[in-house]
Parts: sequence; C-alpha cells; structure tokens
Amino acid sequence: MPDAAPLLDLAVPPAERAALDELCARDAALAGIERLAGPLPWRRRPKGFAGLLAAIVGQQISNAAAAAIWSRLAALAPPAPDAERLLRLPEAALRGAGLSRAKIAYARALAEAVASGRFDPESLERMGDDEAIAKLTALPGFGRWTAEIYLLFALQRRDVFPAADLALAASAARLKGLAARPAEPALRALALAWAPARGLAARLLWHHWRFVTSRPAFDP
Repeated sequence: MPDAAPLLDLAVPPAERAALDELCARDAALAGIERLAGPLPWRRRPKGFAGLLAAIVGQQISNAAAAAIWSRLAALAPPAPDAERLLRLPEAALRGAGLSRAKIAYARALAEAVASGRFDPESLERMGDDEAIAKLTALPGFGRWTAEIYLLFALQRRDVFPAADLALAASAARLKGLAARPAEPALRALALAWAPARGLAARLLWHHWRFVTSRPAFDP
C-alpha cells in the first residue's frame, strides 16, 4: 500500500528535465515560468487505490479543501485508506471527513471494484494513455479530468493534459494574453502545440498559477 505522505521531490527527474528544456525552447512563454516562479517542483501522487481515491477527493474543490479532507481520511485509516479499510468505514465517518454523498458513493464503488478484483489499478501501467483513460472513465465518478489527473501525477505520463482544469485555463489565458479563459475544447486545441510533452506544459502552467495566486498544491 503506498504511503499517503506527500510525494514531493523538488528535483525534476533528468529525463523529464531534458524534455522540459526542449519544450521551453519551443515556447518562450512557458520558458519564462521558472525564471519568474522558481524551479518547478516535481509532484507525484501514490499509485493504486490511494492515488485514485485522491483524484476523487480533489474533484471540483480547491487544493486547500482537498488537502484538509485527505488529512482527515488518512487519520481515519492511517497511513491512508486502502480498499478494504475504506469499505469498513461507516458513511458518517466519511461524511465527517468532508466527503459529499456523491464522493462517498464513488469512493466505495472504487473500493469494491479493487477489493473484489474486478479492477486492478496496476493494469493501467501497461496501457497507453487513451486506453487507460477509457478504463478509468468506466468507473463510477471518474470523468476524463479525474482520469487524466491520475495518469499525470501517479503514473507520470508525460503527454497527458487535463484540459477541463480551470486553473490550467486561467494560467494559459494569463500567460498567453488571451481575452478570456479558454473553454476545454479550445484549451485542448491550444495544448496540441506542446505535444508530446503536454503533461509537462500542464505542470508548468499550474506552477505559474500557484505563483500568481499564492494557492497551495494538493500533495496526498
């Protein structure tokens, strides 16, 4: 079971650093982010059930709220809930930790799928991005954004870009001088220029937005 402690390593892995440098050589706006905001911190999330549960927790709430909920969940079943432990927790305890009724239902459906063997998180590592996204979005409560967040931060996929993320859209609008925050299709189209390193571009855009807004990250 992966530990729930933040998996934060300030040093970007060498292969990712080389890919970042190549990406920034192609896009001057992205290249200026680390000069302004400082070195990109390399954030990771645990693989498996803990990382998938964290993706559910982070849906449609701020990073600060997600971190608070995660801390309470971890306290219920330290160091972090696994599938079996989560299924043993009463609904009242999960509500007390801050999960909505919908998220409790999604978390329990995920736990049941993992505990029964109907869904094996390790199988995602053998799949390409599109196949893994399709597998994840077949689970209750997993939309494309949730699946992409897991692939990007838990499986370290380099070219996954969660275009539905509002902070990414706001950061791109500010960085590129756009008149308005782009909607998901427009942001996904804009990100095509950053392939095959769209995930690295996303990391830079979040880094830029955290610097501009002084908002924390969510590191389960």
